[in-house]
Parts: sequence; structure tokens; C-alpha cells
Amino acid sequence: MHQTQTIPEWLAVSDEVRAAVAAGGPVVALESTLIAHGLPYPVNLETARAAERACRAVGATPATIAVLGGRPTVGLSGAQLEALATLPGVRKAGRRDLGAAVALGHHAATTVSATMALAHAAGVRVFATGGLGGAHREAEPFDISADLTELARTPVLVVCSGAKSILHLPRTIEILETLGVPVVGYRTDTFPAFYVGDHAPPLPVSARVDSPGEAADLFAAHVRMGGAGAVLAQPCPADVAVPAEEFDRWLTEASREAGAAGVTGAKVTPFLLSRLAALSGGRTLAANQALIVANARLAAEVAAARSVAQ
Repeated sequence: MHQTQTIPEWLAVSDEVRAAVAAGGPVVALESTLIAHGLPYPVNLETARAAERACRAVGATPATIAVLGGRPTVGLSGAQLEALATLPGVRKAGRRDLGAAVALGHHAATTVSATMALAHAAGVRVFATGGLGGAHREAEPFDISADLTELARTPVLVVCSGAKSILHLPRTIEILETLGVPVVGYRTDTFPAFYVGDHAPPLPVSARVDSPGEAADLFAAHVRMGGAGAVLAQPCPADVAVPAEEFDRWLTEASREAGAAGVTGAKVTPFLLSRLAALSGGRTLAANQALIVANARLAAEVAAARSVAQ
């Protein structure tokens, strides 16, 4: 039976999302870092709109999330989505940055960790994104994304295409195992590498499902027994996936450029993704767009199956 969700007063939730949550209908959270930092204009706005359309096509309500003028907001309007895609100076906010963004009245795009936190506060339990953050390849400086610890404490299902290919994927998988986070393959036995079509060695997932209903049931069982977040990973669409050899060549060059430019911290990922798009002649950008929309569609199907089961 559906339980009433009490939405905190500090959180702005659109009327459409609020009504869908109250009715126990399918709702899919969508993050905003890809809009403000991950993709260039106008591709960012086109992709955000396409992800929302993919949710609606399956009968789910999309809930794009950001902080606008210091107000955490779940369910952006069309005008708010366009503003986020075009305004300069939009900050990048993980879970730790939400308080600062609110107190200082900033506009901030939310990463996976912050989107999970705000989605959960609004009563939304399924979230679609492109790729997770994770452990970076370099041993120094020690850099592990807050996305992983958020999965260990917040019961939201994250539908993605694995972790970003620029990361250390075996280390990322090991950390998720340590944190007790299920890494579930959707119609695959191996962990996808974002927009790279194949990688070696293959990394096994902890479980496999072959339908949205199975994914919804697995997540429900995990949460019912005290678990928190879970990862549902589906491979990038095969027709746009990038071969590993080519990707590694582009990444080596992009990493060299980042080091030469002194890029560090939270700026590394958007810098590398931007340079990869340029070095690949737009192929990584096209793959990123395709997998984001595909993940939104799958998340909507899982949310619909979960809604029926409530």
C-alpha cells in the first residue's frame, strides 16, 4: 500500500510531481549537472528535454532537480530548465554543497549524490542519469566520488550506464561492494563502462535482471531488508558506443591536457568530458546523449512497475 510522503518545507516540489508522488504514481528523478556542466549548449537542453519526453512516453512523471536561487527544486518547469542550460556561473553541487548553495542563494546543478538526497526528500525513489561518479584512476590525489557513499545511505535506485569511463572501474566496483550497494546489470552480466562499448577485463555485476519488473522487485526486497541505494546498469546503445582502444587514446591526450592546465578537483570530470567530445569529433557526445535518454526510459519503466506493485 502507498504511504503518504511528508515533503519538507525547505524543498520546492512542482505541483505535477507532488500530485504524482501523493497518488503513488511513477516518478523519475533526473539530475542537472549534465545540463549545466556535462554537455554544451544547446545539446544540454535538447538532451534534458528528450530525457523528460522519454519518461512521459512510458507514463512516468519526470522530476528534474536543481537548486535555483538557493531553493532546492524538484520538478523544473520548461523555463527553469532553459535557464539552467544557459545561465553562466551555475555551481556544481554534491550532497555536501547543498547547505552552502541554499544559505548563499546560489543557482546550483545537482550531481548524483545531491539529486539522490533531494529526490528521496520529495518521495521519489527512482533516478536516471548517464554515469556514476567513482574512484579516479590516479592514486594521488585520493579522489572518490560522494555518489558512492550516497548510494550506501539513501534508498534510491540509480539507473545508469555504469560509471564514467574516465574512472577506475574495478576500484569503483570494489568500493560499492564494501558499502553494501547492489550493482545490478540490466540484460547484462558485466558492468558497463559508460559510453565505451567494451572493456577489459570484464567486471561482473552482483545480479542480473531482464525486465523492469524484476528490477523493481529486487530493489524493493533490498530496501525492505534495510538496504539503501542500488545501481541498475544498462549498456550504452550499441550503435553509438565507442570502441575501447579509441577511447583510451583520446583519454590519454585529454588527461595530459588537464595536467598541463592545472585542472583539479570537481573541475576534472567536466574538463575531460569536454575534451573527449572534441577529440572524438563529437562521438562521445552523441553516445552520452543516447545513453541518458535510454536510461530515462528504463527508469520510467521500472518506476511504473514499482508503482503497480505498491
